[in-house]
Amino acid sequence: MGMRIDVVEGGKIAVLALRANRLRTLLTTVGIGIGVCTLLAIVGIIQGLNASFAQQLSSLGGNSMYVTKFPWIMRGDFYKYRNRRELTPPLAEQLRELPEVSAVAPMTFKTDEVKFANVQLANVRVQGTTADFPSVAGWEVTSGRFLSGPENDNSSAVAVLGADVADGLFPTANPIGQSIRIGSRPFRVIGVLARKGKILGQNQDLAIQVPLRTFLAAFGSKRQLTIGVAATPGVDLLRAQDQVEIALRRARGVAPEKDSDFSINRPEQLANTYAQLTGALYGVALGVGLITLLVGGIGIMNVMLVSVRERTREIGVRRALGARRRTIVLQFLLEAAGVSAIGGTVGTLLGLGLAKVVSMATPLAAAVQPATIAGGIGFAAAVGLVFGIWPAFRAAQLDPVEALRYE
Repeated sequence: MGMRIDVVEGGKIAVLALRANRLRTLLTTVGIGIGVCTLLAIVGIIQGLNASFAQQLSSLGGNSMYVTKFPWIMRGDFYKYRNRRELTPPLAEQLRELPEVSAVAPMTFKTDEVKFANVQLANVRVQGTTADFPSVAGWEVTSGRFLSGPENDNSSAVAVLGADVADGLFPTANPIGQSIRIGSRPFRVIGVLARKGKILGQNQDLAIQVPLRTFLAAFGSKRQLTIGVAATPGVDLLRAQDQVEIALRRARGVAPEKDSDFSINRPEQLANTYAQLTGALYGVALGVGLITLLVGGIGIMNVMLVSVRERTREIGVRRALGARRRTIVLQFLLEAAGVSAIGGTVGTLLGLGLAKVVSMATPLAAAVQPATIAGGIGFAAAVGLVFGIWPAFRAAQLDPVEALRYE
C-alpha cells in the first residue's frame, strides 16, 4: 500500500515537473525521438518487404518445386552449372508417373511484341507450357479456359492472356475468340488469367501462355526448360522432392557417386535466403537505433542531473516534511521514464510517417507490426528508467539539512 502511494505521489510530482519545464522536456525528448524514429522506420520497411516477399513467393505455389539447369541461388562455379545438360520435355512425362506428384508443367519463355489491330505491346513474356501449369504455379482463369492436353499435343495456335495483356489489347472488348499476333504468328485467345502482380520485380500479368509444343515449333526448340512439379496433396514436399531427384537421376543416367546435373528449387529456399539478408539489415537497424538511443539516454541523464541540482532546495523541503527516499527516487525515475516515453511516442509517429513516405515515393513497401510500435515506446521508456537511476538515487541521497541551505 505504501509503495502504491509513493508511485502515485511521485507520478503526480513528475508530471508537474515536466509541465513546469516544457522547453527542457521538449529538448530532452529529441534524442530519444530520433532514435525511435530511425529504428521504427527501418524496421517498418524491412517488415513490409518481408510481407511483400512472402506474398510474392506464395504465388509460385506453396506445394511446388521447380527443376532447372541453374540453381535459383547460385553458389560455386558458374561453369559447372553452364556445362550441365539441358532438361527435356520427355523428363516431365516420366515425372508424371510418380505417385508423390500430382501435376507437372514443363515451361520455357521468350519476350516478344504482341499485336491486336492497331494496338501493340512490347516486352511481353511469352511462355510455352502445358495444361498442368495452373495447378503447379497457383494460377486461376477469370475468363474462358486454360490450355488443354490435346492443344499441346496438336501444337494448336491458342493463347491465354495475362491480365495486363488483356487490358492493354482489349480495354473494352471481350478478348475470347479474338486473333492476336505474337511476333508475326497468329494465335487465338481462349482465356484470361487472374491478376497476380509482380514477383522479384517481374510483372507476371504482362505474359501470355501458349502450348509448349507450339512454342518450340514457332520460336525454336533450343530453349532452357524449367519443369514445375506439384506434390500430391498430403505428401510432404521434401519427400516428393527426393522421389523427383531419384527419378531424374535414373532417367539421365547420373552415376551414384556423382552430383545431380540439375537443380531442384523450392520457394522456401528463396525465403530462407531473404530472411538471412533481412536479418543482417535488422542487425544494422538495431545497431543504429541503439546508438541513437544511447546518446538520447545520456542526454536524459545529464538533464536530470541538472534538474536535481536546480531542485536541491525543493528536495530538501520534501525530505524535511517526511518524504521518504524511495518517493524521491520514484519521482525522478518516473520523470525520466515519462520524458523518454513522450520521445518514444513522438518518434513512433514520425517513424510511421517516414516509413509511409518511403513506401509511397519508392517501390519499397512498409508495414509496421503493432508489437513493434508497442516495443518502441516501451523500450524508450526503459531507456529513461535506466539512465534516470543515477540522478534519482543522487537526489534521494541528499542530506535534508544541507539541501535546505542550498541557494
